[in-house]
Amino acid sequence: MEIKRPLGIVLLKSFEEYYYGYEDDKGKNQMGYKERITILLKNYPLQKQIIGEQAKKDFIILMGNILRLRNILTSFDKFKGNEILFERDFQDYIGIYNDLYEEFKSKKDNKDAESIKKDIVFEMELVKQVEVNIDYILMLVAKYHKSNCKDKEILVSIDKAIKSSLTLRSKKELIDGFISKINADTDVMKDWSKFVKKQKEADLKNIITEENLNEIETKRFLENSFREGQVKTIGTDIEKILPPMKRFGEGNKSEKKETIIQKLKKFFEKYCGLGSTTNENNIIEYKITNNEEQDNLRMVAEDSEKYKKE
Repeated sequence: MEIKRPLGIVLLKSFEEYYYGYEDDKGKNQMGYKERITILLKNYPLQKQIIGEQAKKDFIILMGNILRLRNILTSFDKFKGNEILFERDFQDYIGIYNDLYEEFKSKKDNKDAESIKKDIVFEMELVKQVEVNIDYILMLVAKYHKSNCKDKEILVSIDKAIKSSLTLRSKKELIDGFISKINADTDVMKDWSKFVKKQKEADLKNIITEENLNEIETKRFLENSFREGQVKTIGTDIEKILPPMKRFGEGNKSEKKETIIQKLKKFFEKYCGLGSTTNENNIIEYKITNNEEQDNLRMVAEDSEKYKKE
């Protein structure tokens, strides 16, 4: 089997080799998907917490290998029905993977965490390929509404799906708030849009009031941020929205600015991709370059030397 790419043709191994394992060009045995899933279930059962830096590192490496394998195995018809993991369990494991990503990302000053981050690579681009979107969540919400809000299993599915998506995690409070207001007269799709618009206006008003921001400039700044898919923290645009700071010392001024930036970023992440701005398609796109994509396809089932355990 071969996959055509702008830079050439990438030759793939057989389904059986990726699924059951194979011997690489150096004579090293590369575990297949099935064996790696067996290790995952044995060493990291969902009901058991992962304790210790080394255990977390090993889990991250194992999940990275599984994600790369799933990425290529989905191109084979044989993989359907042979995933081994139930979709809900897979989402749970992705949720744990995301938890660890955020944990290490937040520990900027922790030397042990930094050491681990140098040894491993989080496959977040592959996570984004398998994560669900807001349309899927709204479909589940509609299904929950149709059950007269009695099927609590659907709520569990919604929670698991949100945790498995880095993009939707920032929207959890918004989604939960909407679900709590559902009643017999709710039109899920229409009322969701109204709810988001109303909540967005309220949240923005609170930020502007709390931080004494320039209202016109703040709204313009965020409109541009949604349109461009990012919050620019450097330049004159961010300076225009800040309140007068003559009463602050230099240290306090920087601290105040950082607080405002963090609030704006949180607001941006919460509402990005949900429309109701001048740009209805304000969705961040995550792309893999051709070189990265080709490397992932070639090495999808192989342990990187960077990950190699002594």
